Amino acid sequence: MAVNLAKGQKVDLTKSNPGLTKVIVGLGWDTNKYDGGKDFDLDATAFCLNENGKVSSDADFMFYNNPSNSNNSIVLSGDNRTGEGAGDDETVKIDLANIPADINKIAFCITIHEAQERNQNFGQVANSYVRVVSEVSGEELIRYDLGEDYSVETAVVVGELYRHGAEWKFSAVGSGFQDGLAGLCRDFGVSI
Repeated sequence: MAVNLAKGQKVDLTKSNPGLTKVIVGLGWDTNKYDGGKDFDLDATAFCLNENGKVSSDADFMFYNNPSNSNNSIVLSGDNRTGEGAGDDETVKIDLANIPADINKIAFCITIHEAQERNQNFGQVANSYVRVVSEVSGEELIRYDLGEDYSVETAVVVGELYRHGAEWKFSAVGSGFQDGLAGLCRDFGVSI
């Protein structure tokens, strides 16, 4: 049975699931009905962060044009441009045992593509969530539903997987940004 988290909560992942090495992080959302005349395109991104909370190189930033890290231990599923249908809109496959040792944390984010140009924000997005699923069993282990707390934000750090000694833990972050993907990149040290 999945552990449902609230904003700010942390839970161990590998300690309570011995032998777990491969997980899928699923991200999902729905867009509210509105008459803005433009389609919504939300994107999942992942930032592999070192002990300083920054990427070691731009290659540690995974998005639709760079879907995997250098050793393919973290791979994005691709770009769902509509968010239509039930279930995960985009996923990230993670091989925990093979993540390079210099990566201490993986931040998972959802951004709105061309949010400024399309006059869109997370106030127009509903049912956003992040979940962690065992790739082997398909069992949902952790879920965090973001709620409707965002009105002007164009990017959200939804959660983080991080090392704690020899174990991996998950943190429900839910931190919004008004500067979209560019703001996240600046904060995490990606050259833009």
